[in-house]
Amino acid sequence: MSEEAAARVSSWRSPSNALWVVVASGTLTVMAGAILGPVVNQVGESLGVSQSLAGLVITTHGLFIVLAGPVAGGLIDRFGPRRPYVLGLALYGIAGGAGLVVESFPTLLVSRAVLGVAVTFVYTSITVLIYNLYEGAAKDRAMGLRGSANSLGAAVWPLVGGVLGTLSWHSPFGVYLLALPLGAVAVLTVPEPAVAPREDDESGVRALARVTRSTPLLGLVYGLFFAANLLLYAIVVYYPRVLETFGVASSLGISLYLSALGIAGGASAYVYDRLTRRFDHRRLTLGALGAWTVGLAVATVVTTATAALVPVVLFGLGQGVVFPTVLLWVEELVPPGRQGQFSSYVAMVGYLGQFLAPVVFGPVADAVGVRAVFAVAAVGVAGGLVGVGARVVADT
Repeated sequence: MSEEAAARVSSWRSPSNALWVVVASGTLTVMAGAILGPVVNQVGESLGVSQSLAGLVITTHGLFIVLAGPVAGGLIDRFGPRRPYVLGLALYGIAGGAGLVVESFPTLLVSRAVLGVAVTFVYTSITVLIYNLYEGAAKDRAMGLRGSANSLGAAVWPLVGGVLGTLSWHSPFGVYLLALPLGAVAVLTVPEPAVAPREDDESGVRALARVTRSTPLLGLVYGLFFAANLLLYAIVVYYPRVLETFGVASSLGISLYLSALGIAGGASAYVYDRLTRRFDHRRLTLGALGAWTVGLAVATVVTTATAALVPVVLFGLGQGVVFPTVLLWVEELVPPGRQGQFSSYVAMVGYLGQFLAPVVFGPVADAVGVRAVFAVAAVGVAGGLVGVGARVVADT
């Protein structure tokens, strides 16, 4: 490349040009599993496996997100976020798009495992890029837009998967290939930010133990994100059974309620930077927990299709606030040079929450009934609401 061409490419790399590429990449991390929900049954039938095994097509990547998280975080801290981000997009496109041609279930699961590693790199790199490319209100804006893209992606991608699934079960996998041109655009537009050097030479495990001991609030912030994802998947898994009790039983009808959750989350995340001008992290968390408590309580008594929108909308509004709040809060609490490591744990606890939702709430649903799931969840969230409220009062 000539010096003139290199200078031109360098001029394209700026935080303003990078913003929309980073935001678009964020929705890919949601798409990883969401777009395949409508075709899981077709995958099982076509490849000759049970429906339980076919479900691994959606969950396998989540396991590898958890396993690969510390590795991705360490590499990002060592080499900066830009190269792992571009590598993650390339792996995402190749591993995800492999489903277009794969005809073997074990091979498909291997591709999903590689996809999980790719998602980890993209997810954590995006977080660290936003930490270091933007400051102040611009950082709040970027993180809010990322959260909005995630929420809207959760609403849109299952519908896209359903439409493409009418062609064949392979067709939705073609959408993963979008990561490849997006990666090319990222090479041209995303600069390598200046990342603070690490102030210690500890291993990741020792650093985690030291920081969580000295900053116990960090554990509570991770707990908030774990709870957000635990409750989200409690709604995804169990709310359709509530809807069935008053006649909403079609997959399309149920998907509209879940889409309403995503749209509400996208709306609150979109105005996140405006909310941060008036409220700090604790007060934003208080508002989200209040919306969740009311929404989950309503879910225990709702009896009409119209009223059933209230729980998902309230939960979505809170979810849209919690996502950027947690990520920005983590940045404030962790030491310089460890942003990749500690932000990777956000993805890990989030996917653990999603995975454990049926484990935690399944016994409740089986023993007492599905509405009891939301009663138990409401009581738990109300406890958190009281605790955060007491701290907010103490700080005033």
